[in-house]
Amino acid sequence: MQENETQEVTTPVESEAAAVIAPGLSKKEKFIKEAKSFTWIILSVLIFRSVLFEPFKIPSGSMIPTLLIGDFILVNKFSYGFKVPFSDWFSDPIYLTGPSQPERGDVIVFKYPINPSINYIKRVVGLPGDTIEVIDKVVYVNNTPIETKEIDGKKIMEDMDDRYKTYQFKFMETKTGKTTHVTQVDTGNDYFANYYKFTVPKDNYFVMGDNRDFSADSRRWGTVPFGNIKGKAIAVWFSLSVPWPGSEDEQESFKFRPWRIGTIID
Repeated sequence: MQENETQEVTTPVESEAAAVIAPGLSKKEKFIKEAKSFTWIILSVLIFRSVLFEPFKIPSGSMIPTLLIGDFILVNKFSYGFKVPFSDWFSDPIYLTGPSQPERGDVIVFKYPINPSINYIKRVVGLPGDTIEVIDKVVYVNNTPIETKEIDGKKIMEDMDDRYKTYQFKFMETKTGKTTHVTQVDTGNDYFANYYKFTVPKDNYFVMGDNRDFSADSRRWGTVPFGNIKGKAIAVWFSLSVPWPGSEDEQESFKFRPWRIGTIID
């Protein structure tokens, strides 16, 4: 039994005409065509990363327990308005829409004010005009303490990197603005126990790490100008922790955390 087949055919005349109309490309022409295609692909990816979404990796523990070392996150670059592509590479970004103000509680990625070539990630605690003060590790915004409630941190400690498991952490369910998240403080460390009352300047933001006693943030180097903000962290898309370089701790090991994939960042 023969199967029915449908096949497009051309006459010899049509074939010759096609050969005349579309002759084979030379090696040089092929190279130019492929180079143009490759350039457009690279340009499209760069534009996508510049104005839409960009991936980042968390290298430190300043945002534990919200973000763990080795988390790969996705940042929404248009959370506060659409930017002109690449406009923030050498200066403050130029916005096509907005811009809108970050909200208290947002987790943002920004250019480190002291060295803009480095990207930092922290949580917005103070907006322009707010007064910020820390008394005995309690954060006050506009003279009102941020709402906190102590919780059991056993599950959090299971996921935590080995280098932090020896500290005496207390875990707090914390409400920063409209966002409810978890912060942690080291009860054996009084270095960051207090911070003088400070008024956040115009167009600047006071940021802190959720790992309060292990975070270099606005308490140490000042506020973040709006022009330094790259976007809002929205989700974890991969998580893999590796041993600390040069560590002699035999307990440290690679940690693949598939259960964190898809975690929404609050």
